[in-house]
Amino acid sequence: MPTPSMEDYIEQIYNLIETKGYARVSDLAEALMVHPSSVTKMVQKLDKDNYLNYEKYRGFVLTSKGKKIGERLVFRHELLEEFLEIIGVNEEKIYDDVEGIEHHLSWESIDRIGDLVNYFKSDKSRIKDLKQQQLKENKEKLS
Repeated sequence: MPTPSMEDYIEQIYNLIETKGYARVSDLAEALMVHPSSVTKMVQKLDKDNYLNYEKYRGFVLTSKGKKIGERLVFRHELLEEFLEIIGVNEEKIYDDVEGIEHHLSWESIDRIGDLVNYFKSDKSRIKDLKQQQLKENKEKLS
């Protein structure tokens, strides 16, 4: 299993390849706000652990193992964003909150959150009811 730091790199590499068609050390350094030397060290570790294939000065591509994990990590991130949006978290806080919690939840918890998101999405009146309940509770707090 990759560490949380490895997951951040795999997820970002996956996103870069999906959007740009490639990922380079400089792209990763910019996206993750780290030094290129840190990226090089992690990329070498990911290569050693068979998450990607790295050729010095040429770039890298995810292996099938890395791509599968990348897809799952992106799914987790998007699911948590959707969940926080449904439950009414302020939009400006969602990204930072997801970054703060995504590595601390088990995949079982992620699956259950997925069930809950699907439950709310299958009947939009449930989301409306939740919003009304939140408004009611906020009014009571202010009283």
